[in-house]
Amino acid sequence: MDIVCLDMEGVLVPEIWIAFSKASGIPELKRTTRDEPDYNKLMNWRLGILKEHGLGLSQIQDTIATIDPLPGAREFLDKLREETQVIIISDTFTQFAMPLMKKLGYPTLFCNTLDVAEDGTITGFQMRIEQSKLSTVKALQSIGFQTIASGDSYNDLDMIRASKAGFLFKSTEKIKADNPDIPAFEEFDDLLHAIEGALD
Repeated sequence: MDIVCLDMEGVLVPEIWIAFSKASGIPELKRTTRDEPDYNKLMNWRLGILKEHGLGLSQIQDTIATIDPLPGAREFLDKLREETQVIIISDTFTQFAMPLMKKLGYPTLFCNTLDVAEDGTITGFQMRIEQSKLSTVKALQSIGFQTIASGDSYNDLDMIRASKAGFLFKSTEKIKADNPDIPAFEEFDDLLHAIEGALD
């Protein structure tokens, strides 16, 4: 049995931190996993910037409320879920993702959680499991699923390579050039066709 594992940010919805960088006027927050492969390092750096500027969860959630899925993402997801099981595996956090899940029709989401103080300060974060995307794909395989994976960033490469089929989607030119063996697509129709071709 097949199951499709998709990244969320950059694939189905815009990058939350890039949107918040624009809204807050803090250009440093544009840095994402497309730029920094070490997610723990990236998040700790982000939290330091938030603390420096006195920003907390509510300000980020205000920005998230203005974000819509990428054009065609909901339709792509709906079509895909008619054909096979789909899990979104993301390094984002429940407190960020739920408004976006509503706009996507509440697909299954595996992600992480933030530690938030009573005043709304983000004090830390809890990762669901080490190497969450690769670990999840391997766990699914261990219970009889064949995985098909797609993402756009460095932290998606392991789950893509561990799957029976994997695709880059709306990735950077550098990541595509560094991984020429992974098919890369820019349009949802093309990605859907590629996934359909990989389904048993």
